[in-house]
Amino acid sequence: MKRTTFILALALTAITAYAQPQPAPTKKLKYLTEAEIDPSRLLPPPPKDGSEVQAREMAEVKRLMKTRTPERMAQAVWDDQHEDPSAFAATIGPEFDLSKLPATAKLLAEAQNDQSVAASAAKVYFHRKFPVAADPAGAAAYREWSCDPEVKKPGDRQFRSYPSGHATMGYSLGIILAALIPEKSQVILARAADYAYSREVCADHYHSDVEASHALGSAVGIELLNNAALQPMIEAAKAELRAAHVITE
Repeated sequence: MKRTTFILALALTAITAYAQPQPAPTKKLKYLTEAEIDPSRLLPPPPKDGSEVQAREMAEVKRLMKTRTPERMAQAVWDDQHEDPSAFAATIGPEFDLSKLPATAKLLAEAQNDQSVAASAAKVYFHRKFPVAADPAGAAAYREWSCDPEVKKPGDRQFRSYPSGHATMGYSLGIILAALIPEKSQVILARAADYAYSREVCADHYHSDVEASHALGSAVGIELLNNAALQPMIEAAKAELRAAHVITE
């Protein structure tokens, strides 16, 4: 009887442990080096809380919250929910279906991994409060300061505002897609900028957060395009896009 009780207790412990939320695996760089994404070399520091520059940025965040249209807010919400290459699908056209473009999908997935690590490293390094957490009145209606329906309260949000992760992804993948599909480079890069602006429309980020993402995302995208280990993958993606008539020139 005691043995049966002991075995049942062990089984219950194992089930309980398995049911607990497990931390997400930490992403690691696959192609770039730590030096190539070093935030201290690539980005200036953000404006300090309490500074005149930060106060002006906060005023702009609040202005956008008051003047954003329902249509532009809806676009910002959609962008918030699509932190992946699908953000560019409508811009590039119906032929850009990654379910039918495995080589391109693989390249973009690898790029997305390294840009995500770069953005996270910068967020940790600069340790900036999100706008809602820096404003004394932010806690009263904190859901208005984000497009995320499950946004955390200001006091529970980590100091990871600078740079924007979404915008860094948009700019880095935008650089790569513009190189892969040169005849559509201008509209792709314009979409990257509009996607980044959505983070300001959401009131999730300051303008300087998004500008930092522009610098970081562009640097990461260029580094990836020039990475020797990625060249076969880049050429395979170009050939695939040409065969699918995404590239027409």
